[in-house]
Amino acid sequence: MKPLRLPAEDRQHLLTFLRDLVRIPSPSTQEADVAQRIVEELDTVGLPEVKVDPIGNVVTRIGPGGGPTLMLSAHMDTVRVSGPESWARDPFSAEVEDGLLYGVGSCDMKGGLAAMVYALKILKDLGADLKGDIVLSCVVQEEECEGLGTRVLIKESGIRPDWVVIGEPTDLNISRGQRGRLEMQVVTHGRSAHAASPHLGENAINTAARLVFGLEMLTEQMAEDDFLGPGTLAVTDISSRASSRNAIPDRCSLILDRRLTLGENETTALSQVQRVIAREGVGATVAVTEYRASSYTGYECQARKLYPPWVLSADHPLVDAAVRAAQMQLKRRPGITHWRFSTEGVYTAGEAGIPSVGLGPGKEAAAHTADEHVRLEDVYTAAEIYAQLALRLLGRA
Repeated sequence: MKPLRLPAEDRQHLLTFLRDLVRIPSPSTQEADVAQRIVEELDTVGLPEVKVDPIGNVVTRIGPGGGPTLMLSAHMDTVRVSGPESWARDPFSAEVEDGLLYGVGSCDMKGGLAAMVYALKILKDLGADLKGDIVLSCVVQEEECEGLGTRVLIKESGIRPDWVVIGEPTDLNISRGQRGRLEMQVVTHGRSAHAASPHLGENAINTAARLVFGLEMLTEQMAEDDFLGPGTLAVTDISSRASSRNAIPDRCSLILDRRLTLGENETTALSQVQRVIAREGVGATVAVTEYRASSYTGYECQARKLYPPWVLSADHPLVDAAVRAAQMQLKRRPGITHWRFSTEGVYTAGEAGIPSVGLGPGKEAAAHTADEHVRLEDVYTAAEIYAQLALRLLGRA
């Protein structure tokens, strides 16, 4: 095996494509325009088998048909821009400065998506003799419900990959796992009264405040994994209900973001919160929340917000192949790491049991931040690594 190189002309085409992707807003459920741009680019680079499935995922493949399958997994959606005034640049300008491309989704993960498209072009132009197929899946709604798009694609298309490479940012290192995620809603119940006579009512906000303090103390009780680290809990939203602003609220809702490490599950997380409620002796309930949305294609989506943790063993052949492919292109050994955030791997590895690794351009810390950016040289290198890895897994001797 020898290093692969993305030609200068293709680097320029990739840059143009990536800038277009960043300039097109694509928050979850609103990916139609960016999906169309991806379809156009796939056609331009000469990949004829392009489909848009019922939920709106864009899918293409190369290979002889039959044999093992490698899936390159990307998502098209981004988070919404909150506080554009905190950006030093227009979030949709795709400005390039000192080798960095700035903009919403540049790191998470339109840079990785663009690199995957051009990895397929590298293989096509090489005329690579493959013993199996490479599927590129550009999925919807990952930011709101990770794993949903991939679940629909695999279950409804009949595609069953043997390996998955997720292009979320890893700074070109190899991620072999992540903590899971569980979203819970705690609802406290009180009794309404006029705010001029608060003693006649029972303030649901005060009850919720007691629970927030108790929930903070849960941190000391959470499991810790040597590789993934500890489980965590954060209150991320509080809302209340009252007949007016001069009435005592009779209902208050807390949203909890619970990160699950290995050894933790839904039962563990719910029982911990239930014990806090019981200890405080208050009227409250806790339940896992549900995700409901309509895709840009009109597909009705529904899923419980429960996403399991997963880890692929350090000595798995996919990890070894990814390390060797990256080392060939980088001229250094990549690090072995894990994500702190959640990805499509919650379905591919966590539910479906498909060996999965992460490798992508960009730093994890740059995702979801003002002035989000990605290093262009890393995007080009990622394309080369993906192609190199595909040849190691599927190339004929």
